[in-house]
Amino acid sequence: MRGILALLLALVLPVSIQAQETAPDTPSGQQVPRFVSLKVDVANGRSGPSSSHPIAWRYVQAGLPMEVIAETPDWRRVRDPGGEVTWMHRSILSGRRSVFTLDDTPLHARDNAESPVEAVAEAGVVLALERCRTGWCRVEAQGYRGWVQTQTLWGVYPEERGADETAGAPGDGNPALSASRAHDTALP
Repeated sequence: MRGILALLLALVLPVSIQAQETAPDTPSGQQVPRFVSLKVDVANGRSGPSSSHPIAWRYVQAGLPMEVIAETPDWRRVRDPGGEVTWMHRSILSGRRSVFTLDDTPLHARDNAESPVEAVAEAGVVLALERCRTGWCRVEAQGYRGWVQTQTLWGVYPEERGADETAGAPGDGNPALSASRAHDTALP
């Protein structure tokens, strides 16, 4: 019986140690960078990690995707779809994924460009992200659901874009956006 217990411990212990080694060394315990979204309709992006720092941007669209690029225990340094970098309190961010359309984006019935188009999302629309595979993502918004090609989206990881779609990957700084993006400047 002791031999079986020793064997089980010998098998489990290395896995536990390996899991601890791969856990991210961040206050949240999550990977950085990662994508999140805004929980609230109006959110302030600050110039530093505290409420005493001035508001740099005011965002006015719940669900807007943000990329967490650094963090403290209570604050997240985020990049928005326009490439602006601000600090936000963790309480106004959600782990739910969403994406931002960079161009007019057809929602196809299947992950195939030849499949019927169910709807077209204009540039600057936020879509709820369900899943991605091989250069296509399944999204939903306003009762419409479909598959979109990843090159028209901001808020997906390079591995979700597919093997040949790494150009314009998240974190490259400045995707081209329409003038109608969903945040405005805050007054000092």
